[in-house]
Amino acid sequence: MAPIFEYFVVCGLGPEIRTLDGNKGYHGVGVLYLPSMLDQYPPENHTLYPPPPPQLPTCVLPAGVEIFSTGFDVNDPSSSPRSYPIVLTEGDGSKIYVSCIAFRDPVSEDIAEAYRIPPNSFADKCICLVSRSPSFTVIRNTLEELFALCFSSDGSSKPLWDVIAHLVSNVPLPTPGRDRVLFAIENCLLSVDPPPKNGLPHVDISFQPLVQCLDVDNLIELFTAVLLERRILLRSNKYSLLTIVSEAICHLIYPFRWQHVYIPSLFFSGVDYIDAPTPYMMGLHSGVDTSYLVMDGVVVVDLEYNRISTSEEIPPIPEPEFSSLRMDILKLLHPKVVGIDQIKTSPAGSSEQWAIPCNQPWGEEQDLQLRLIFLRFFASILGGYRNFIEDSAAQAFNNQAFLKKRSRSTHQPPDAMVSQFLDTHGFLDFLERAGSLEESDSNLLDKLQDAIGRGQNPMSILPSSATEPEIVTISDPNGGESRSGAKYIYDRFPSNIRTEEQEEKRKQILAAASGAFEYIKNAPRVECCYSSGTVLNDSNHMQAERERMVLDIKVKLQGLWLRLLKLGATDDPLSSFEYGTILALIESDAEGIGGSGFVECISEHIHTGWQCQLTDEQFIAVKELLKTAIILATSRNDMSTVRDALEVSAEMYRKDNNNVPDFVQRHLMSLSIWEELRFWEGFFDYLMERSSDKSANYAAQVTSQLILVASHMAGLGISDTDAWYMIETISEKNNIGYKQLIQLRGFLTHIQQLRVGYWGVSSVKAPSISSMGLSSPRPKDGTDENQQPAEASVVGRSWVQSMFSRDSSRVNSFARVRKWTSDGASEDSSAAGQKKLQTNVRVLRGHNGAVTALHCVTRREVWDLVGDREDAGFFISGSTDCMVKIWDPSIRGSELRATLEGHKRTVRAISSDRGKVVSGSDDQTVIVWDKQTTQLLEELKGHEAQVSCVRMLSGERVLTAAHDGTVKMWDVRTDTCVATVGRCSSAVLCMEYDDSTGILAAAGRDAVANVWDIRAGKQMHKLSGHTKWIRSVRMVGDTLITGSDDWTARVWSVSRGTCDAVLACHAGPILCVEYSAADRGIITGSTDGLLRFWEHDEGGVKCLRNDTIHSASILSINAGEHWLGVGAADNSMSLFNRPQGSGSKLPGWQLYRTPQKMVAMVRCVASDLERKRICSGGRNGVLRLWEATINI
Repeated sequence: MAPIFEYFVVCGLGPEIRTLDGNKGYHGVGVLYLPSMLDQYPPENHTLYPPPPPQLPTCVLPAGVEIFSTGFDVNDPSSSPRSYPIVLTEGDGSKIYVSCIAFRDPVSEDIAEAYRIPPNSFADKCICLVSRSPSFTVIRNTLEELFALCFSSDGSSKPLWDVIAHLVSNVPLPTPGRDRVLFAIENCLLSVDPPPKNGLPHVDISFQPLVQCLDVDNLIELFTAVLLERRILLRSNKYSLLTIVSEAICHLIYPFRWQHVYIPSLFFSGVDYIDAPTPYMMGLHSGVDTSYLVMDGVVVVDLEYNRISTSEEIPPIPEPEFSSLRMDILKLLHPKVVGIDQIKTSPAGSSEQWAIPCNQPWGEEQDLQLRLIFLRFFASILGGYRNFIEDSAAQAFNNQAFLKKRSRSTHQPPDAMVSQFLDTHGFLDFLERAGSLEESDSNLLDKLQDAIGRGQNPMSILPSSATEPEIVTISDPNGGESRSGAKYIYDRFPSNIRTEEQEEKRKQILAAASGAFEYIKNAPRVECCYSSGTVLNDSNHMQAERERMVLDIKVKLQGLWLRLLKLGATDDPLSSFEYGTILALIESDAEGIGGSGFVECISEHIHTGWQCQLTDEQFIAVKELLKTAIILATSRNDMSTVRDALEVSAEMYRKDNNNVPDFVQRHLMSLSIWEELRFWEGFFDYLMERSSDKSANYAAQVTSQLILVASHMAGLGISDTDAWYMIETISEKNNIGYKQLIQLRGFLTHIQQLRVGYWGVSSVKAPSISSMGLSSPRPKDGTDENQQPAEASVVGRSWVQSMFSRDSSRVNSFARVRKWTSDGASEDSSAAGQKKLQTNVRVLRGHNGAVTALHCVTRREVWDLVGDREDAGFFISGSTDCMVKIWDPSIRGSELRATLEGHKRTVRAISSDRGKVVSGSDDQTVIVWDKQTTQLLEELKGHEAQVSCVRMLSGERVLTAAHDGTVKMWDVRTDTCVATVGRCSSAVLCMEYDDSTGILAAAGRDAVANVWDIRAGKQMHKLSGHTKWIRSVRMVGDTLITGSDDWTARVWSVSRGTCDAVLACHAGPILCVEYSAADRGIITGSTDGLLRFWEHDEGGVKCLRNDTIHSASILSINAGEHWLGVGAADNSMSLFNRPQGSGSKLPGWQLYRTPQKMVAMVRCVASDLERKRICSGGRNGVLRLWEATINI
């Protein structure tokens, strides 16, 4: 039988002291220090046991270690020992259950001496029992008996670590439904009861704290939020309460399982995880400040004050299930929780059971009844679900048919709550398990539905416990009194016996700390008091510490990588927790451990036999992560990581609509590192060193490696001309012959023709080959030679001629290939389309939270006909700090014009007219302000969810849209809602209105673009075609353009209600679309960082070119008659100009200028094309205003 206890661990103040901020050394009382793992059994050198989780010390002492001048004081409740459980989740989703006792223990003498800590000081220490079984009671009882034995005045008959070793090594986990295990600690007998077999999952906690902390309505709301997989944050001042409530609610959703991030007790330094975009359930001590976090959509559950708050609506449980569930729970409710964190045994060893007052006794029977109440709820709301399970690759469950059947039986429209629940990971996981033979026999939901249908008692589905379990007694052969009758009495928790290596390592760390202290103390009179041995030891310790850190990061990356590969078709990859965490590890590490570790994880996975095929969702995430890793590695001159990333990108692929592999490598073409000749020279040298065929002819070896280099160049989309220049340069340096050059030229031409034949020319420097806006790249037989640009003609001409051609035009074509030299040669200043401009970038500070809304006041909206309106050109920003700020760029150094206060939650949308500013917020209100006096004029209330869009109209009207699916029109003069002019089936994310015609278009999460004629009071069209959320709309005249998460943009006719074109060449969700009325051109921006320019042609809509100057998601595109402003999420901006043309055809957009990039995470961008200004709002609350002073 497997052991019930996996580890015994002691955590506390280790030999290397660091503050939570990372500062080394002792910094006084009242400062919090990082906890370390001090002792463990089995020992770390035991080969049969895996090491305990590396994050264990931080999790069991989440607040850190504090040093005190006194120990336990009966008159000071804060000094009493605290007992609490925690639960850890590993990368594969399995749980580790830990029981902890935290107490004050004397600081070790050698540590106190090395760091000059005052004598007789005490520090937080935590002893832990780690188990894979959720047997909270027996783990806690065992740990408390060990704690009592340690500090008992009667002493122990054996050394304490011998008792611990016996428990961990010999106490087994009982066989389910059969065994009861008895074991003893000194004179105390303990038992491990057998978990049930084929019944409800084993749970060894009481559900009473859950129903005492939350009233019935809040309990049901929390249950619904968990069921719908929202982001949930529990708050309490008791660690044990956080874990108990988290575990209890997870058991109440049986037979479903929580499928996402699960951290019941979050360590203080991990508070930033709360902003993770994917579902999670976390618990955080109420003493931790979270006011600076965004927390959009987070369901915050305050267990101390019975309060739940969230910015996003949680759909209610439908009737009649809600009333039935509420009535059943009311019968079991009892009031408050007392003594949750109190340990039942005092340090002196007395056993005093803390009483928990309640109106009625609560025991296991009540726990069982509560679980059956929720199981009956599932049996009711999912009645007949098995009839709708489908065994097909397209879908596992027929949601629509089930909802229609339920709607007919309840005589109500389809329920939003049930509809959302059917799309959750938990429900899909349940369907997979329900279909397996192993799970089908123990499916209590099916059994309960059958029992209810036959009129049987629901308790009949549970197995009977008529047979008594078999008693298994674990005895200690070395137990009892020692031969000498000696007793072991301790004044502190003892340390385990260390090996010579461990002791030597500890001495080295403390000697280094002591030497550093002496050096600081004597620095004025002694040049150096380090001995060479001390310096060497400190260096060795730092190297060992770095190796541990590297290993920890790589272990985390491996788990996250495997979970990233499990993203399904319904997941948003760029919002997933896995993507966000890997990105944070890559970006936050100055040494590049995160980036190189991520690439290494992929490489190791490939070597294990992984087929390297990705879904579309996984493809997006992997591509963006590799881009970031390569960009940061390039900035560190870490060419080995760039090289490894290049190789793994050539292995991973997805299948396009023609079932042709589309490799990740092709989507990295925008990175500037591929233009570096020296990179390819270094890559070639690496391939030569790695070559296994050392005995081959040198020329043949060089040729084979250059063929591999050429393959990567073609895979990246480097033009034939550029690629051949670099290959020819490397060939000449290695003195290969004429025949090998011909062979290389032929191979390069061949693979370039294959690539161009399918994908077209994709140069980052020249306009791309014209391709139709279809759902996939053109097939091989669709090549039109007449459409090939000049660059593509190099592929078709004689490769012998191109190889020996030495004309000046060819030399000039390589002027842009930068020489990677130490003195930083400047780029060619005469590049086409570029002009030397004076630029000015200003940083505007004023917000205390992330900037979430940004609006530019244009001359048109303030009717500035003669240029006398001073507010034309103002920028207005909104933030998570609930503030709206008005900025005047014309006053340098004093740009902040006014601060508007009134909202209670994050500001999401802003608009204005001549005299007013209007803003919408997560607090479900719309506020109208006077622009001159900054006074709050009206507060418009009526939406039932966060407001996402606002638009100020003529005639003192305001148009608003919200996540409740409604679009409302308000009269500012009367402070009333004139009408709800539109209704969508889900949240509205974007809106367009033509004030001249009265046509309104709105779209969002239902993937439908709705068009209304407000003046006629009717809906014109429901434009269906997109398969995922619509993020942006643009309407000009009769043309409506929509951009969606399904990677496509669509062009619609407003009058006909038809789709005229599908623009589908992006490799990620399309976040913004723009229409240029002058030439009927369309511009689209996506998360793939590409800016695509489209034009109408006789055959439809064609992509004229791609611009890859941005490396992150395009957030904003604003087009005027002659100017185009673009902003991206990486804080990069660009300004395009279209010269005035004399012919019938307007000239195309030319890149005019991009400012020097400043590293920041941008959430919104606004452009003032009339004054050549672009402003970005960052997550750090800073606005960056770029102004290009251009003479037209």
